[in-house]
Amino acid sequence: MPPSTSLHPRNSRYSLPNVISRLRTAGCVFAEDEAELLLPNAETEDALETMLTRREAGVPLEHILGWVDFCGMRIGIATDVFVPRQRTGFLVHQAAKVALPGSVILDLCCGTGALGLVLAQWTGNVELHAVDIDSAAVKCARQNLAGLGGSVYEGDLFKPLPGGLMGRVDVLVANVPYVPTDAIGLMPPEARDHEPRVTLDGGDDGLEVLRRLADGVLRWLAPGGHIFIETDASQAPAAVKILATAGLLARSVYSDEFCSTVIIGANPDPGA
Repeated sequence: MPPSTSLHPRNSRYSLPNVISRLRTAGCVFAEDEAELLLPNAETEDALETMLTRREAGVPLEHILGWVDFCGMRIGIATDVFVPRQRTGFLVHQAAKVALPGSVILDLCCGTGALGLVLAQWTGNVELHAVDIDSAAVKCARQNLAGLGGSVYEGDLFKPLPGGLMGRVDVLVANVPYVPTDAIGLMPPEARDHEPRVTLDGGDDGLEVLRRLADGVLRWLAPGGHIFIETDASQAPAAVKILATAGLLARSVYSDEFCSTVIIGANPDPGA
């Protein structure tokens, strides 16, 4: 078992107060919470020193721990893989409203596979597929989704999907990159220096990837199927218009709790 924080006495350089102070000096806003996570996950003081040094250098806490807590689940993550944001939990909650046992779920730009994984666990008995363009993310997602029998494909948006999935997707979740290219340099170093640029860069206005997704989405959604994406609140009107132009019934929803904006698009069901 990893040692608890109590194994480091107060006069030790690795005591809880000293670790908190060190993290705070490095600029960690949530130094107390991070110390409580790092201490019990270090098997030796040498291991703890390595973890602290990496954190001081700006490596995301989740990359150091090897997991991320997302929607109450511990999900494996590897170095250089996009870290799921807590605000994206709002997207999963919205998608969960329409997901049913037996649903076909597709997680595009899946990263760790967190969105599809949580949605599948909450719903139960679904057919789960995921796609990412980054090979490290694909490897990570395959490990996370293996227990669910999920299929993970490497490639750009819909391109690597099997043709048999066309017209069958009931719930499509997609945390597409939506940071404008010129704004990436303003992001925290944790993101801009340690996450693949392809997972962040949404083009000139942040909506370039969404436009490419919208261009092909109707071919993959089942009648009555839904797509859920995250954007910045300032992008919501343009994002809604993009999905509406693609033939979907589109709207935006906002959560004060998550500080998150989600765009929902529904494929009209001709039989409804």
